[in-house]
Amino acid sequence: MARTATRRPAAPASGEVNPKAPCPCGSGRRYKHCHGSGYAPPVRRPFEGLPGEPDWVALRELVPAATATLTTTSGRTVTLASVLPGGTPALVRANGEVLLGVQLATSSDDVSRDLGTALAAALEAPAGAPVDPGPVGGAGSAGPRLQELLDLTAPFEVTVHEDFGFWLEGAQVDAAARAGLEQANQMIMPTVRLEGLEAAYWCRPSDDRAHVRWVRPEPEEQLLDALARLSAGGELLLGEGTRYAGAFRALGLVVPVWDVPADVPGADWAGPAAELQSRLEAALAVDTPLTADERRARAGLLSRQVTLS
Repeated sequence: MARTATRRPAAPASGEVNPKAPCPCGSGRRYKHCHGSGYAPPVRRPFEGLPGEPDWVALRELVPAATATLTTTSGRTVTLASVLPGGTPALVRANGEVLLGVQLATSSDDVSRDLGTALAAALEAPAGAPVDPGPVGGAGSAGPRLQELLDLTAPFEVTVHEDFGFWLEGAQVDAAARAGLEQANQMIMPTVRLEGLEAAYWCRPSDDRAHVRWVRPEPEEQLLDALARLSAGGELLLGEGTRYAGAFRALGLVVPVWDVPADVPGADWAGPAAELQSRLEAALAVDTPLTADERRARAGLLSRQVTLS
């Protein structure tokens, strides 16, 4: 899911400002509707500090059907889902199981607070009852952040599903719900999480196209330097018939993308990706200035990089 982030300009200088006057930050808006509103700046990396931050970003932006198990600070188990029926932020099953959906219909400038608001409401909701977190996203969510609610020592392990059958596990549903499930299943893009690697996913959007998309944890500038070193040395590919397609930024992390042959099973790319991981780690350890060829390669990589959220 691609989302466009709205960023505020830098805060104005301190001092008295007429609420109806243009904001000193230069946004063109009145002060009372800009920095005078008490609006907090966007959180660039909302999942920072959570175990598995790259996989959080992947479930939010890339993966159609997946789950992971969360543990709250009180020891309660929660199932995180890439998306829930109807895009609802959370639900509580009749058996008391709490499900939290990471892909929301709307978002504020702090996705972690949006999700934390929904989770806090779900933890208080009776079993089988609708979850009412109040306004989530849009103008802003009022609840706690995920980092305040979750056990930060618990591992974060993702399971990718072929369909949304996990929506109905242990639940009694009517024909309309099953029809909705079947319709949602028809829209799923085949996706495989590459074994042994963090946040590396193969996907096939069509019969003749496939990609490997890899959410990286490194700071952007450091990662770009390492990718440039590999590119200049002809080592940025995943093998024969592959191509480095570019990268996008999502929730503060960089996601490189490779085009790969569509007729090769997704799981088969785990080996080549692991080899690339070794080359990348070696490149990340180099701290000498980039050569002329590497600087040219870096400029080319940067020209193929876009921001989604």
